[in-house]
Order: sequence, then structure tokens, then C-alpha cells
Amino acid sequence: MQHRGPFVSPHGLDSLGIEQVQTAYWNLTTPSLYEESIRRGEARVAKDGALVAMTGSHTGRSPNDKFFTREPSTENDIWWGDINRPIDAERFDSIESRIKAHLKGKDVFVQDCFAGADPAYRLPIRVVSEFAWHSLFARNLLITPSLADLENHKPEFTIIQAPGFSADPATDSVNSETCILVNFAKRLVLIGGTSYAGECKKSVFTILNFLLPAEGVLPMHCSVNTGKGGDSAVFFGLSGTGKTTLSADPERTLIGDDEHGWSDSGLFNFEGGCYAKMIRLSAKAEPEIYATTGMFGTVLENVAMDDETRELDLDDAAFTENTRGAYPLSFIPNASAGGITGHPDNVIMLTADAFGVLPPIARLSPEQAMYHFLSGYTAKVAGTEKGLGKEPQATFSTCFGAPFMPRHPSVYAEMLRDKIEQTGAKCWLVNTGWTGGAYGTGERMKISHTRALLRAALDGSLNKVAMRRDACFGLEVPESCLGVPDEVLNPRDTWGDKGAYDNQASDLVGRFHNNFTQFESHVSEAVKAAAPHAA
Repeated sequence: MQHRGPFVSPHGLDSLGIEQVQTAYWNLTTPSLYEESIRRGEARVAKDGALVAMTGSHTGRSPNDKFFTREPSTENDIWWGDINRPIDAERFDSIESRIKAHLKGKDVFVQDCFAGADPAYRLPIRVVSEFAWHSLFARNLLITPSLADLENHKPEFTIIQAPGFSADPATDSVNSETCILVNFAKRLVLIGGTSYAGECKKSVFTILNFLLPAEGVLPMHCSVNTGKGGDSAVFFGLSGTGKTTLSADPERTLIGDDEHGWSDSGLFNFEGGCYAKMIRLSAKAEPEIYATTGMFGTVLENVAMDDETRELDLDDAAFTENTRGAYPLSFIPNASAGGITGHPDNVIMLTADAFGVLPPIARLSPEQAMYHFLSGYTAKVAGTEKGLGKEPQATFSTCFGAPFMPRHPSVYAEMLRDKIEQTGAKCWLVNTGWTGGAYGTGERMKISHTRALLRAALDGSLNKVAMRRDACFGLEVPESCLGVPDEVLNPRDTWGDKGAYDNQASDLVGRFHNNFTQFESHVSEAVKAAAPHAA
């Protein structure tokens, strides 16, 4: 076995049982990983310098192929079910040994990184990849150690990426040839049969979502930014709600765009980079993110590119709607270098209500915050995902990140409520969806109105205006806001057919109730009482 790279760790691959590989490339820099990925035909360079890779049939996560090893140390702490599927230790061991056999005689790329910007909670991670561009992805998304840190880096969790490996559903007790297997006893994640790099990122998030609550840290699928006065804000939101766009505010410093922890000391980013959707990205609406598509070091997944000119076409969804860009946080001009800030003054929950009945902004009590955090509501429409019909479809993703939450959702929700109460953070529900009618009849909420409402919430002025109690959803809604017409603040007033609004609102209330039945035995009466009630 040969070893190459700027720093070869004394904690070698043999400690992981990875043996007889051809060459192990250790902690290669971005230019070196470019060279290796191009030399191996894994990726191509775009006109302005980004590295473009295609992931084949897997253009997104494979949630049905993710399993957790069932073993005594975690048996009682994992929320077993359709999201957290069990696999027995013997099956895991069998797949592990075959993946390691698959890597024999091949080159591998090793990145030693950290997850977690706060030194008190950061986790040393090792990513072993079959592809060079996957190693660059890990380098972009995780926190790259300094040379001094590398000398003391001893991995506490390892991720092995082997896209060329195929599982056997008949004998491995998995659902397909793809497998994403998490073993907390071995501190090991196995990713096989998929080239989609996001599986690595989300595996790290899943690991921290399990480990950190035991240390009193709330892990969150959210973005975080900080104002010039030092005030911090948390933005929860599912895909399509505007989480990345709204948190990338040139007037505020971006702490991170996707995954954070909330400790007794404040907020910290889990990552060292961003993983943004690229489809139909606008230079005008999202200039900072758009600029990364022309930077050396950015990894683009499944983005269309002209074979001759190497010009990118961000509007082309021929390969997938889920085109992605992975780049270091330093590529964003107003991003934080340290990834740490204080407790949030405001917690924002974003939803894109395609039914057009939720107010554009509402203030939540701690109990309402817990209710809506557990609900994780948004609505999707045709064009956002394949297979969606013409009518909006309600989506409830618990804690705004259900696929990555190994513990019971109530654990995370109770921690959020407690931290809101302890810090006095204001919590807001913001609808970036439709107004004046449902999708197809109404219109999308103007981003200028959403930005004005957020600005007023973040600077504290919205707390000083009169509030009314929404009759349908029981939420505190401001009666006025600078830059926003008064009628916009009351969604019923924007509908021409008031009866149609009432019927639609009542329908959405029913959807909330039906979804929440799964949590009723895990929450207090006060949280149950925070549910919306149809007028």
C-alpha cells in the first residue's frame, strides 16, 4: 500500500480494517483533487472553474436504503420505524467486510475533517472515498483542519463511500443494491451503491443528531445569520421555503446555511461549507450563491454543461430538478469565518403554504413553537418534485428534518421549547407561499413583503405593533408593518371568495390535527392546546 498526500495520519487505515488498497491519498488539497478526478474521468471543469460531476441514476438521497444497526448501546434511544430502519449487527458486519474487499487493489481518498465549529463539541471525522471528487465534496462541506490540528486528529467516526459496491437485497436485508448503514457502536457509516455526494453530508448530520442531545446540544436543520448589532437568527425550513435565500442577507453575516447546534453557550455551525440547489438559480435574486458557480473549488452535481464551450445551463433540469453546488463557506462574501455566534434573538420557521391560508408572519408562544416544530409543515406544488399533480400537497417533516433525526422527535422539540424559554428568543412562523387563493388561483407572496416582515421581526420593531389573534390558527398576527399593505397581513382579506378561504383554512387545520395525532402522547396539554382550531 502506498501513501501520498500532504499529511498521512499516524492513525492509519489498517485500524479500520482497510487493507491492500493500491494507493491511499491523504488529505489532498483542492487543486490535487481536481487533477485526480479529471485524470480518472470522474468529472469535468466548467468554463469558469467549477468541477462538474454526474451521479448517474442517483440524483438525490435514497431514504429507503438507510438503516441503523440494532445493538444494545442504542436500542432504547433510536426512534425505530419507517425513517430509522433497523439492520442486525451480523448483516452490517457482512456488508462491511465486502465493502472493504471491494476497495482492495483500488485507490482511496482520505479526508480527516471536523464536524462542528465549536471546539467544545466538534467531532473528528474521517471520510474514505472511492472517488476523488467525493473527497473534495467532504473537504468543502466539513471543516478542514489546520496542519497543526491534523497532527492531533484522531477520527471518532468514519464514513466509507464505495459507490461501486452493490448490496444484495436477498441476503443483506436491505431494499436495493444501494445501502447507507449507520453503526454507532462501531462509529462507522457505510455508503454503497450511490454516487450522490449528499449522502455523506447527511450522514454526518444524522450522527450529530444522535450524539449531541446527550450533551445538552440541540441539533437543528436550519440556517443562521447575525446582524451588525450581534443579534442572531435561526431559520428553519424545508426545501422550497426560501431558507437559503432569506438567510443569505447582504446586511447580515451568514453563520451557516443548513446544519447547526444550539448549546448553553449559543449557536455553532456543523459545517464548513454550503450545499445549495442550483436549478434555475438567479444572478439577480441570489447573487452570492450564483457567483460560486464560477469559482474554482465549487463542486457541481448534475448541472447541464455544453460539451464544447463548457458553459453551464442552470435552467436545464434534464438530469434532475435537484442540481446541487457544494462550496466552502468562505466563497460567500459575508460569511462568518468562525461559525460561532450567541443565542438567537429570533427563531424563524418558514413554510410555503400553497393553500394560501396562513398569514405571512405570526408570532408563536413556546408551546406553539413546539407544535409547529413537530409538525414541520410546508406544501409542495407541481414543478418542485416529480410525480406531483396540479393540486398542492401538504408535507409534514418533523423538526424540519425528519429523515435525519434518529431520536424521537419529542426529544428535539422539548429541547427547542426549553431553549426558547431560557433565552427569551422570539419565535415566528413565516409563510413564503401563496396569498389571495391557493396555488393556481392566488399569487406567490412577494419576496419584498417577506423581507420587510423579516426585517421588522429581526430588528424588534414588529414586537411593538398591535397584534390580533388569528381566528383560524390561533396565531398572533401583526396588524401593520412598514412596507407591507395591511390587507396582506390578513390572508382572508386577500381572497375574493371568503367562503372558499374558510373552507380551505378548515381543511388545512384538519391536516395539522391528523398529522399531530402521532405526537399527542408525547407532549403536554399546553402543547396540544397550541394546535390550530378552525373558526
